[in-house]
Amino acid sequence: MATAATAPQDGLPATPESVVVRFAGDSGDGMQLTGGQFTLSTALAGNDLATFPDFPAEIRAPQGTLFGVSAFQINFGSREINTAGDAPDVLVAMNPAALKVNLAALKPGGLIIADTGAFTKRNLDKAHYDANPLEDGSLAKYDVLAFDISEKTIEAVKPYGLGNKDALRSKNMWTLGLALWMFDRPREPIHDWLKAKFKSKPDIADANIAALDAGHAYGETAELAGPLKQLHVDPVPSAPGLYRTITGAEAVSLGLVAGAQLAQLPMFFGGYPITPASAILHHLARLKEFDVTTFQAEDEIAAICAAIGASYAGSLGVTSSSGPGIALKTEAIGLGIMTELPLVIVNSQRGGPSTGLPTKTEQSDLYQAVYGRNGDAPMPVIAASSPGDAFEVAIEACRIAVEYMTPVMLLTDGYIANAAEPWKVPNPADFAPFPATFLDKPNAVDDEGGETFLPYKRDAKGARPWVKPGTPGLMHRIGGIEKHELTGNIDYSPDNHQRMTDARKSKVEGIAVPDQQVCLGETSGRLAVVGWGSTFGPIHRAVDNARRKGMDVSHVHVRHIWPLPKNLGALLRGFDKVLVPEMNTGQFKTVLRDQFLIDAQPLTKTSGQPFQIAELEAAIDKYFDGVDGNEGGQVAVNDEQLPSPKAEND
Repeated sequence: MATAATAPQDGLPATPESVVVRFAGDSGDGMQLTGGQFTLSTALAGNDLATFPDFPAEIRAPQGTLFGVSAFQINFGSREINTAGDAPDVLVAMNPAALKVNLAALKPGGLIIADTGAFTKRNLDKAHYDANPLEDGSLAKYDVLAFDISEKTIEAVKPYGLGNKDALRSKNMWTLGLALWMFDRPREPIHDWLKAKFKSKPDIADANIAALDAGHAYGETAELAGPLKQLHVDPVPSAPGLYRTITGAEAVSLGLVAGAQLAQLPMFFGGYPITPASAILHHLARLKEFDVTTFQAEDEIAAICAAIGASYAGSLGVTSSSGPGIALKTEAIGLGIMTELPLVIVNSQRGGPSTGLPTKTEQSDLYQAVYGRNGDAPMPVIAASSPGDAFEVAIEACRIAVEYMTPVMLLTDGYIANAAEPWKVPNPADFAPFPATFLDKPNAVDDEGGETFLPYKRDAKGARPWVKPGTPGLMHRIGGIEKHELTGNIDYSPDNHQRMTDARKSKVEGIAVPDQQVCLGETSGRLAVVGWGSTFGPIHRAVDNARRKGMDVSHVHVRHIWPLPKNLGALLRGFDKVLVPEMNTGQFKTVLRDQFLIDAQPLTKTSGQPFQIAELEAAIDKYFDGVDGNEGGQVAVNDEQLPSPKAEND
């Protein structure tokens, strides 16, 4: 945890600048719901925050097992928060498996709140404990607060006539009530949420409210000695405006709708359920009043082909998936590139090839996005760096697709899609419209001086005209077979294919993207840490910490992956070394080396978990240690052992 504003007593300081709390339990214990509602109360209290939901891939793993543990981490504070934090200050463990899976992450001296009612012999065996860790002294380096939450929950909801099994479903609300008391959070917003959620079952709502209030009252009245104290985290100073918490999936959905509105087009979304992309379909289905049509197809191929058909008909076609689904869509993506129709493809990346790690995060689809199609099939690729940033990136994807008549891939990942942060709702007037134009009359003159239509006659940007089917006099062919460079008639001739290949390539390479800026630090120097996507938060904090120590290091974060900003090569050549942290095996590093012939060095991670600030600080420190002690110095690369990081929360 960051330096506190007041001197520490037992456990956490009374007025900390930031706190990291992790709720962990069985996948049926409602940890994501608990974390989500604690996030709501934290946002209403005016704190900056970042969250990290971490849950198993199984729909319902066997109860009490290690691989069935679900966790939700939130980092909140009275200063700017960029990540969900390295190490929890507080771990709420609802059963032995949750304790065992998450204990290694807990900061030494951190607080464990454990439900003794779940530490039965059977659950201890499932978690592979030979003895009860709450009793054998193995947790001596932590503060431990252990009591029977299960029993207290059953007692709290007894007036509502629930059996023990149903009563224990409110255990997460009892725990949430205790957390609300511990961090001085109001209960009323949770009361209102429970009443709305269980509007048709008021007895269930009342039971959950009773459990919530009982947990809060326990904190107020128990007067426990030791680690359990009420902590107040001051609000973060923020600019005036309307704020809300937002996840990456919500931000992408709202950004797509905003983009379609700015293009003055109806939007058609064709999707197929896949983790973690499904949430976009769910959110868009609730936005029909904005001329949004959602279609859940029978498979991934049908979803994208329906979206391409919608674009042909004059709508903004959008589809979404994760890596395995994008692989299935690949041939149709090529069709979109060949027909030169606007299409937005959202790829919410997840871990591993094939099915891989469905609920874990990774950035391993960059090669797939930039290179992964048959033939020469160039396509713009842009990446969101945070949940809030996903809104603007979605608008940018729509703009490029419409203005350049091309499919565009928007990269997010599981961390961005599921994580939440406060978001200042932007003023719609701040976004410039980019209305789509449809050709409604001939655009050329034939050899005899009459008007004619050339469906592949390009404008100054290299884009062909967009024609709604049925427009009088503008009938034309469309499809995946190579077309004549002007008439659109089928043409296999070598020279024509060369020109069409070059034209599609030139159009994408000529897309106007903003010059690359330096997020933090100078525009030249000893070391540039270059990131893309969801690595923004930990890189930014690690570079900031290094600069405070006097190190000459800068943070460069790239939004436009393809085409790259025109000034990026010259910018990176201004640094002695370039370090590229990625949650893959070094894919963006390869792109930078390929395009700019710079000696970019990789720092990679493929554990399914985001980078920690401490991991990046260790890599930066190692480079500067090398510079001081060895001529030239070396950055940390994959086959070298990094120093053991000291966890730091931001």
